[in-house]
Amino acid sequence: MNDNLHQLRCFGCGSRISGAQAQADFRCADCGELFEVEYPGWLERRGHDRPNPGALKWLWRERRSSGEAPGQAGLAGLDQSGVWRFREVLPILNSFGNAVTLREGNTPLYHLPRAARALGIDQLYAKHQGMNPTASFKDTGMTAAMSVARERGFEWVACASTGNTSASMAAYAARAGLRSLVLIPEGKIAWGKLSQAMDYGAVTCQLKTDFDGCLRVLTEIVREHPIYLLNSVNPYRLEGQKTPAFEIAEAFDWNVPDHVVVPGGNLGNSSALGKGFREMYELGLTARMPHISVIQAEGANPLVRSLAASRGEKLEPVEAQTRATAIRIGNPASWRKAARAIQTTGGWCLDVSEAEIAIAKAELGAEGLGCEPASAVTLAGLKKLRAQGAVAPADTVVLVLTGHTLKDADYTIDFHRGTLLSEAEAAGHESEIAGLRHAAVVVEATPDAVLAAMEKASRDGAGDATA
Repeated sequence: MNDNLHQLRCFGCGSRISGAQAQADFRCADCGELFEVEYPGWLERRGHDRPNPGALKWLWRERRSSGEAPGQAGLAGLDQSGVWRFREVLPILNSFGNAVTLREGNTPLYHLPRAARALGIDQLYAKHQGMNPTASFKDTGMTAAMSVARERGFEWVACASTGNTSASMAAYAARAGLRSLVLIPEGKIAWGKLSQAMDYGAVTCQLKTDFDGCLRVLTEIVREHPIYLLNSVNPYRLEGQKTPAFEIAEAFDWNVPDHVVVPGGNLGNSSALGKGFREMYELGLTARMPHISVIQAEGANPLVRSLAASRGEKLEPVEAQTRATAIRIGNPASWRKAARAIQTTGGWCLDVSEAEIAIAKAELGAEGLGCEPASAVTLAGLKKLRAQGAVAPADTVVLVLTGHTLKDADYTIDFHRGTLLSEAEAAGHESEIAGLRHAAVVVEATPDAVLAAMEKASRDGAGDATA
């Protein structure tokens, strides 16, 4: 690692160490808090290591539009990555030739006209991180942290996961030629995600505990064995995950949106995006920062409770329960970082019910955009923020969708079959749900029967076409 360009700063006590000095679990030896990557040369507005904002904007756009021959190696081979084309703000490797990439990032920013009309907002967009190589936002962080692991000579990497992290880590480990270990809570992740880890060759262990229990076991293992931890406690993961903030700003010609709304699980993503927007502002790339809001499920809402009870000074773990498995985390590691991102940007943190998540997911589907349930909390939360007056009609809003719809196909099928929610969960939302369901119908193998089904669907509008 090139420690002349970066160092690690403890988020708790503020102590600074080199990257090579970090403990296996990435906790501060003095206070036990997490670290974040810091670039000392950027702290001074006229520091000699401070990048030139105008030159960077031009360079990054040129890289994205440049052609690349198949198999092209070296630095030019990184230009098609939405992470490594921003490598001037990621000086974490001795050599960028050690970067492990699957051409992650550069994900689309979609306008949401139907949801915008319904909410009375002119400019509503979705940054769909589910369009990454392994179909989740985890890839942007994994490319950075895996590159560090390979450069440092590790043979094994490992993570505890609710699904997306395991899929991403296993893929990037396979690409890097490393072995990978995955610990998952038994029966508590979507099979679409678990299948990816298996396919990419990970040693996958289902533990009889929850995500937090898996992470505790893994922490014990990496403290005693030369295995590189790749959960979001790893500060290099969050360095890669900050780059979608740069993509969002670039898409708006470096005029950042008014609001960025993020799902809240382990809370590394919201803190990473906050870091990205903060660095852009400090480097003079943008003139301001957006409000960053975090949305959690009602059954997995420790940060919501923390901010309400102590303004984010303390967090009491909860026993997480939600069908949005990607955010079923009761003791999030990056909660202090996320709380700071919310507070320093004037954002909000709130929770939404299982019915509100399911409805929002179906509404995003009606836009032609599929996402996993955890992503849909952003739209569900935005509805509440709009109702509270926190979001104005003229504001520009970006929802961060973190995973692809095929990550949890069973959830979608159950919603449209009408078997997802209990009567108690659906109470008060019956008409909304009925208007969004599109169950498959069984009809006779005749043109008349098919046409009759079409006519019934037309009569019912957007409702269920069940015969």
